[in-house]
Amino acid sequence: MISKAKIGKSTGLLFLLLSIAILAGCSGNSNAQGVSEEGKLLVTATTGMIGNAASEIGGKHVQVTTLMGPGVDPHLFKASQGDIRKLDRAAVVFYGGLHLEGNMERVLVKMAAQKTVVAVTQDMPRDRLIGTPQSEEFDPHVWFDVDLWKIAAQTVQDTLIAKDPAHADDYRKQGQRYLNELQELDDYVAQRMQEIPQEGRVLVTAHDAFSYFGNAYEVEVVGLQGISTAAEFGAKDVSRLRDYLVERNIKAVFVESSLPARSMQAIVAGAAQQGHKVSIGGELFSDAMGEPGTTEGTYIGMIRHNADTIAEALK
Repeated sequence: MISKAKIGKSTGLLFLLLSIAILAGCSGNSNAQGVSEEGKLLVTATTGMIGNAASEIGGKHVQVTTLMGPGVDPHLFKASQGDIRKLDRAAVVFYGGLHLEGNMERVLVKMAAQKTVVAVTQDMPRDRLIGTPQSEEFDPHVWFDVDLWKIAAQTVQDTLIAKDPAHADDYRKQGQRYLNELQELDDYVAQRMQEIPQEGRVLVTAHDAFSYFGNAYEVEVVGLQGISTAAEFGAKDVSRLRDYLVERNIKAVFVESSLPARSMQAIVAGAAQQGHKVSIGGELFSDAMGEPGTTEGTYIGMIRHNADTIAEALK
């Protein structure tokens, strides 16, 4: 018997496919060629991290629109009619890939036959990804390894140069500046994690989004849920993590901006019943950045915030 949930997902995907097909056939507005009224290249990105990279590298030559704003979980994102229009108008579409966007990825792959649609993870060496190469199933949270994210930035730069060669020199200059800033960020995060004693360098979060962070900066990472938040956690998961905190004498856990805090609050309460005091060490940005206009509303600011929050709670 087919569940209502599966029917709903299939119906939503079919709607998205049909809507894009209709828009593709009817496009006749001034933005149909992917250029704004000011002559800027129209770029649509799925997540804030990708959109921020496109803005930093594209500079004054691009107009970037991001589909998923602060607090949005990309694993559960469902595109609206307005989102479809943003995809249709864009000259370039950037997305994460590695199934970060769920069912929407199938739509984006189909769109690539009509316009420039690029997964920013496409150039990343598969031996640097976490997952199963044989089945091409990888953890999509690559932005938490800043050195790996530099490859995504390079892919964005190369795509913009190919699409808009008239401004290639500017894209290269802005791209190099951004890459330098990312290198400084990588060094900063590594230094902050080294401030935490090795035995206390354990990051406990609501879902398993920080494995790349752990590998890159020598931090043990434990999540209540798996890589995708589409799979719900149960009582056994809560008990398992509660017992782990007690056994390892972990003093702090972290909530995430794109997920309800109640899951980690339940862990804290469970540990308290066992006589072990655990605090909420702070809020981390995992699948989405902070509000526009704030420090955390940029990729670099988001990663610095996470590093500082973790270091201060675990030192």
